[in-house]
Amino acid sequence: MEKLKLGLPKGSLEKSTIELFKNAGWKISVSSRNYFPSIDDNEISCSLVRAQEMARYVESGVLDIGLTGLDWILENASDVEFITDLIYSKVSTNKAKWVLAVPENSGINTIEDCTGKSISTELVNFTKRYFAEKNIPVNVEFSWGATEAKVVEGLVDAIVEVTETGSTIKAHGLKIIHTLLETNTKLIANRASMNNPEKRKKIQQIALLLKGALNADSIAGLKMNVPKNKLETIVKILPSITAPTISELYNTEWFSVETVIREKIVREIIPALIDEGADGIIEYPLNKVVTKQFDN
Repeated sequence: MEKLKLGLPKGSLEKSTIELFKNAGWKISVSSRNYFPSIDDNEISCSLVRAQEMARYVESGVLDIGLTGLDWILENASDVEFITDLIYSKVSTNKAKWVLAVPENSGINTIEDCTGKSISTELVNFTKRYFAEKNIPVNVEFSWGATEAKVVEGLVDAIVEVTETGSTIKAHGLKIIHTLLETNTKLIANRASMNNPEKRKKIQQIALLLKGALNADSIAGLKMNVPKNKLETIVKILPSITAPTISELYNTEWFSVETVIREKIVREIIPALIDEGADGIIEYPLNKVVTKQFDN
């Protein structure tokens, strides 16, 4: 098979993406002077690409697949295949949003108030389409950075900027008056690559294992010993994907019970398990949880 060309996002998601691939089963090594990381899979070649440019390279076929945000897909591509969402829960618990912001003392309070105004943003194409669809004429200009400063200094009337909590925007004396888009990381593929049976199979393998690694971010393994007379009680209160695994301990009236549960409930359920007779409880991290039940 011709090597599958994989685009990895350079920048804020670079480290977490490489860690995600490690948990999924691929070791990627990056050199500070090289934009082409090595990977321990002879069927894949890697390139580091800015998230803003990823969709364009995937659409054109320079890359077969890549990881980038929905925002940059909508900004720079019109014909890529969406494979799966990849929510980096350990990077951020907030979904990034592109918002319309103006100075606190501005007379602009609604999106309609922007009629005839100037707006600065990195997300130019999407912003132009968004306002056009609402029949609100505006002048949208590209921002090379320090976008908040432009509206603070009066160079433009408003900005469209990405934020998670809105704290940075508020710190600059600005107020958010409208949300244009919520975005998250997606795995996308070139349509011609997906029509190639060998590449399609490899892409589906990568997607499956990446999702499995992300599922494991929020799930923990739990193992414990349970006396026979408490087994039914423990099983009733113990969450699991399908059902817990239960096996007899040698030459005793005890059982070993093992399951995987949402990490956020571990601290609540362990005391309850102890109270009901479980003992020797072990919690352990997971690299991958591959199951259809966690697809959404």
